[in-house]
Amino acid sequence: MSTDAAEFVSHRFSTRELPERMRVPLWRETFGRGIVHADIEPLSNVPFQADATLQAIRGLRRLALKGSPMRFKRLQACIADGDDSIGVIACSSSRIQLSQRGQETELRAGNAIAILHSEPATVSYVGGLQFGLAVPRDALAQRVTNVESLAMRPISNRTEALRLLMTYLKSAFNESVLAVPKLRDAVVAHIHDLVALAIGECAPLGESSASAVVAARHSAALDYIAAHFQEPELNVEIVARCQGISPRYLQRLMASSGSSFTGHVNELRLQRALKLLTESHAGTQRISDIALEVGFSDVSHFNRLFRARFGDSPRGVRCGGRDPSCGACP
Repeated sequence: MSTDAAEFVSHRFSTRELPERMRVPLWRETFGRGIVHADIEPLSNVPFQADATLQAIRGLRRLALKGSPMRFKRLQACIADGDDSIGVIACSSSRIQLSQRGQETELRAGNAIAILHSEPATVSYVGGLQFGLAVPRDALAQRVTNVESLAMRPISNRTEALRLLMTYLKSAFNESVLAVPKLRDAVVAHIHDLVALAIGECAPLGESSASAVVAARHSAALDYIAAHFQEPELNVEIVARCQGISPRYLQRLMASSGSSFTGHVNELRLQRALKLLTESHAGTQRISDIALEVGFSDVSHFNRLFRARFGDSPRGVRCGGRDPSCGACP
């Protein structure tokens, strides 16, 4: 798929609904030769399964792949497509073996590596979930000196830029965000910067790269908060420590998006409480229990915030205009 498409494109490919005898040939033809321009061969005798999601916008392609053990061979005939992208392969589970430019290496879970799409390469993996990213060579050449020399150098999972890149990618490929030209351009530029920082150990941290790091750290903090907001003890210090930044820096990151840390956490909790109160089976759960479930340790404080946010009390929202003394409104 070309990276020249201006709009965000997402495709999913799966062998799950195919007859077993047709899975390998259709996967090789449709996905291998037609999409990634590589020959694919299974590496085991187990029934073949493969699922892949390919997302593309101008200047970027992202691939998530899960399936049976298989080998990708991008041979001389395959590189006639003229794709000069730099590929970044991240091993999320199990291991991957790679070969290019006479070098062979093995990636373990959590690590990554850059390869050249313009040269023959072999990539073998034994299963599990793997991610791939393709960035135009010109985009990285503007950010890293002699980018070709960085191919086949493993990137440790302890590299902060790699960690930030992988976290940022989870939220960056959002269709509603990528549909807005200015936001799309900013996201793509940030990813280019983070890739450059990850593959180039000595890449300079210019103004653009610094902006990318800020965006990635902000995204990582929001992801962590979204996963833990229901924990009553969650606070700035805990989140900052888990993200490897100072509490003051975290507060500045939150302020940059127009919300305080406390305001953001409370909004997530209140929205979750509203959903629980309006679900069809919600009448069996006490309002005080809902307050505790979403992370509020003080029920009176929860009631005040809820009324200020939604213009009605939790009881009033649950009853939906019925008599507040009804048995369904504990």
